[in-house]
Amino acid sequence: MTVPTSSTSTPLATAPVSPHLAEGEPLKPNHPKPSRLKLTYDIVMLIAISIDLLLISLDAILMSNFSANAAQWLTMSDALIWYQTTLHDPLRTVGGFFTLFLVFELLLRWAISIKDKVYYRWFFFPFVHWYEVLGCFPQLRALRLLRAVVIGRRLYQLGYQVLPQTWINRIKFYIDLLLEELSDRVILTTIQNFRQELTNSDTHKSFIESTIAKNRVEIEAALLSVLRAELVPKLQELTTASGGGSILATEVGNAIEEGLANTPELRRYLRMIPIAGSLIESQLQYVGHNIGENVVYALNTRLLDPKLLDSLMVAIASGVAQINTNVPALDALISSIIEDSLTEFEAQVKVQQWKHQDMLNL
Repeated sequence: MTVPTSSTSTPLATAPVSPHLAEGEPLKPNHPKPSRLKLTYDIVMLIAISIDLLLISLDAILMSNFSANAAQWLTMSDALIWYQTTLHDPLRTVGGFFTLFLVFELLLRWAISIKDKVYYRWFFFPFVHWYEVLGCFPQLRALRLLRAVVIGRRLYQLGYQVLPQTWINRIKFYIDLLLEELSDRVILTTIQNFRQELTNSDTHKSFIESTIAKNRVEIEAALLSVLRAELVPKLQELTTASGGGSILATEVGNAIEEGLANTPELRRYLRMIPIAGSLIESQLQYVGHNIGENVVYALNTRLLDPKLLDSLMVAIASGVAQINTNVPALDALISSIIEDSLTEFEAQVKVQQWKHQDMLNL
């Protein structure tokens, strides 16, 4: 990592609260590009750390039992013994000096960051560069690879091709593959645990009650929206002759007309009137039919007034939202919806998106 320099001369009192500029962020237009010396230092450190990690890896491999068995099988035991007795200790000494250099370099950059007030507090440096601090310990030298990656990423963002683009694409692909598989396993395990929790009747009931209780306002709003959009127009059609109201009015008129015709007392009294009795009877039935239709239209007009109808829909939606969750039919319905949702979500998670890419040429 490069020696940090202050990106602004703003005093601490007016400096932004953000602790630091993220290592991997592209340089913004108001930040000057790094100097040639800084770029050279980055490249030298990248090469030095890469060589150090390569030597550490080779030394660990050649000092392992696997290498001893392989050298014996390949009849190269003498060469391996020569390395272990001649080169192993000098390489460890060189590695120790390089570790001391990293410690000194880290302390120097810390002092420079304090002087230039790079971070909001002086003690932020070791927390921001935690992988460098831990990488100074011999047992955690593998963390130096992370520093090499950070330097390489910064150089790449500045336009320097550190690795071939095909290598970068493949590295990104395998990182995405690993993250996708790990996240899929976590999600599937969570779904399975949730299913097991729902098999408990108490947990299942508590889940349904809490879900409905937390969303009663949203349930009421959704029901009211559906009622206003679907039911209100149908009811308002009853106030028009072309809508369903004509059928209801006709049926009521027919019922009144039939009721008058089937009233024997009325027919007997009307037939006592000479000549005009039968005419009055037919006209009375016709008038009764019209009265029935007019009553239906009048009732529809009054009862289906938009304001009255809207208040009725509000009352219905509010009543449904206060539904009792102990109803077995409701419990079965919600259980079915939850199960279907989990199954569909699980099926989506099981789709391995990385197989649809061309990187593996599957």
